[in-house]
Amino acid sequence: MIKIGRPIHLVLFTLITLTGFSCSEKKQSLLQADINELNLKRGALISCGPKDKQFGTVQFDISCSRKVKDEFNLALSLLHSFEYDEAEKAFTKIVDVQPECAMSYWGIAMSNFHPLWTPPSVAELKKGAKAIDIAQALTEKTERETDYINAIASFYDHWENIDHRTRCQSFERAMEKLQAKYPNDKEASIFYALALDAAADPADKTYKKQKKAGSILSSIYPNEPNHPGIIHYLIHTYDYPELAYLALPAARKYASVAPSSAHALHMPSHIFTRLGLWDECIASNQASIAAAQCYAKSAGMNGHWDEELHGLDYLEYAYLQKKENDLAKRQWDYLNTITKVFPDNFKVAYAFAAVPSRYVLENKLWIEAATLKIHPVDFPWQDYPWQKAILHFTRLLGNVHLGKLDSANTELKSLYQLHSDLLAQKDAYKANQVQIQITIAEAWIKLQEANIKEAIRLMSLAANMEDSTEKHPVTPGEVLPARELLGDMWLQLNKPQKALEAYEADLQKHPNRYNGLYGAYLSATKTGDQQKANYYYQQLAQVADLTKPVRLEQTTMRY
Repeated sequence: MIKIGRPIHLVLFTLITLTGFSCSEKKQSLLQADINELNLKRGALISCGPKDKQFGTVQFDISCSRKVKDEFNLALSLLHSFEYDEAEKAFTKIVDVQPECAMSYWGIAMSNFHPLWTPPSVAELKKGAKAIDIAQALTEKTERETDYINAIASFYDHWENIDHRTRCQSFERAMEKLQAKYPNDKEASIFYALALDAAADPADKTYKKQKKAGSILSSIYPNEPNHPGIIHYLIHTYDYPELAYLALPAARKYASVAPSSAHALHMPSHIFTRLGLWDECIASNQASIAAAQCYAKSAGMNGHWDEELHGLDYLEYAYLQKKENDLAKRQWDYLNTITKVFPDNFKVAYAFAAVPSRYVLENKLWIEAATLKIHPVDFPWQDYPWQKAILHFTRLLGNVHLGKLDSANTELKSLYQLHSDLLAQKDAYKANQVQIQITIAEAWIKLQEANIKEAIRLMSLAANMEDSTEKHPVTPGEVLPARELLGDMWLQLNKPQKALEAYEADLQKHPNRYNGLYGAYLSATKTGDQQKANYYYQQLAQVADLTKPVRLEQTTMRY
């Protein structure tokens, strides 16, 4: 209480002080309420790599107190390797120490973005948008930090009404402006390159945005050889058949730069897969899967981590190309023991659908394909129409090759419905992928109906459609390439020269695929081109152990 009779200047000073203190307390209380509403991830950093937690080297200047700068750089290293949960925990640690640090909320928003993975969930979008609201309201930040915050805000702006791709394009434009404003800021350039990759059109075969991103990253790399983002994004940037060779040095280095990241152990296999380097792909994913299993155990998950299934899909693909059927079957058997994965997302659904489908289709086990069961049955398949379509596509091909056209047409109707669902969701890319499956299916049904001309027309159309777009970054490749299937069809029609042309064209996009090489070898043999037959036989011998039991199609030719 202020006593009467005190000098007026002291009374005023006391009132001002008390009022100021009250406002400060109120602001802190409101800020803490906003932080609580974010429901942030917290806890000790989990890493299953080297004990000293090696995630690469990142330096990012922020205006927050010196005591949180090392933690910020660690969080940023995690973010660059897509260790999103751990990155959020690291940024949250900064929030708990210095809640007025605006860039920590930027980091939380970035951790919920994951631009080259599955789009954020509604919960992640709400968290990211709320984090940005807090960051924008805080006044203690530099102009540069404000620009970074506003750039990611462009992604979250009106997320309820604007689709993911359009918001990725908004982020790209914002990062372009930021990079132009701060040309000497290497992080601005690196994140701009990431934004270019995220906004790239899968149907753009000129790779305009990817090449621009690659040029930016390559210019920074010599002075930042241990920066995880540069190496990582170079791999994503060049994850295309025509460009993959450019990323091979980065692919062979990334795991040594960030060995504590399960994703860094896996990511090089994208390039190894593109180039048909199966032994390196297998080693990469074995290490990644082991790290992911360790992570799930360390995190106390009552199940498996999504990164493990992502690695399993790539490992299955590589084993099949080496004709390691026993090892490939072992992965499928193991997958069948998995019922709970955290979190449920796009790549988990893809692995559940693709691993069994790859095994039966690559081996042309049509009975098993026709009767393939959905696993797990309680997985939210309704949320993933494209992945569910893979299972119907597999069963359809099984039935059509067994001559069961009624069952095949039933599966085709399911594909039509899933295609319509994706169109309703305005997901043009995935709808197009299902349309390719539909066209393939219709082609093989027409072949069974002896409408050869229409079968070839449709199968050629499917191959051209697939060639005009790109696989999703999450996947190692289509469960069966359309142009390889065109080769199979020509071979079944006893047109080996046409078949050879199709196989050779497909091998340009999918080098060292076992079935493609075998199809080319068989076609060349049937045309009497012994030189080409010998060439493809030697290629097969380099890829796989030819002393192992042959596959079904190599003895019975059941196409």
